Amino acid sequence: MSSSMVEDDTDDELQLSSAALEALNSFLVEKDERQKRFEDLKATLEKEYEERQKIITMEDFEEDWQQSQFWYDSATAEMLAEEILDGAIEGTLVGIVSAPSVFVKIQELKAAERIPDSIKVRLLEFDKRFDLFPEFIHYDFQYPLRLPSELKGKFDRILIDPPFLSNDCQTKSALTARWLMKPWVAPTRAASTSHDSDGRDTAEQSPTRIIICTGQVVKELVEKLFRQAGVRATTLEIRHSKGLSNEFLCYSSFESKRIKWEG
Repeated sequence: MSSSMVEDDTDDELQLSSAALEALNSFLVEKDERQKRFEDLKATLEKEYEERQKIITMEDFEEDWQQSQFWYDSATAEMLAEEILDGAIEGTLVGIVSAPSVFVKIQELKAAERIPDSIKVRLLEFDKRFDLFPEFIHYDFQYPLRLPSELKGKFDRILIDPPFLSNDCQTKSALTARWLMKPWVAPTRAASTSHDSDGRDTAEQSPTRIIICTGQVVKELVEKLFRQAGVRATTLEIRHSKGLSNEFLCYSSFESKRIKWEG
């Protein structure tokens, strides 16, 4: 073998080593860039998550009395939230209709991990300020069935506060509740061993619950509209953050430690 051939082989080895080193350096640079992009993305997502986790309270929403907006005080909103959710199980679908102060309280309770995220809650509300919540569904009682068709017959529980005391508003609100809910069954009957359309034992499901918060003046009408669901006036006191001159009642389809039907 000639010395020139040995030199050529040595040169080739040196050239390959340089190429390999260059490739390695390029790989390391790309790796560092990818890591930086990941860290930037992580920081952005963490910031967005922190922003989403900021607690929104009803103090962020001024009442509009022209829309008949009267927020419950914090204690009442929390009590109603706990009652409508008590006994709910994974997959339970709860509708909060025209009662945003209860919905916002539920979000507070979820943020505090006092309510599991597996319980699904939707807010049906006319005021579009609340569309900042992904659970918001625009609702106008004047058009009681103008709602997404996929919601029909899907809700296990409903809490509703008809915005006006007129017979028209009360009747249309009841029509909305009936359309949204699964068959109206009083909780005492929901523990039977019958099966629903999905073949599940109803005893394993959270019972149907209905709460209506509205004036005493429409008591006879409310109990008539919701009679099939076993709704009756209760002795539970409902308080509003800025007071309310009308006598206000809580009507429900069930009793609990705090909710008792009128004698």
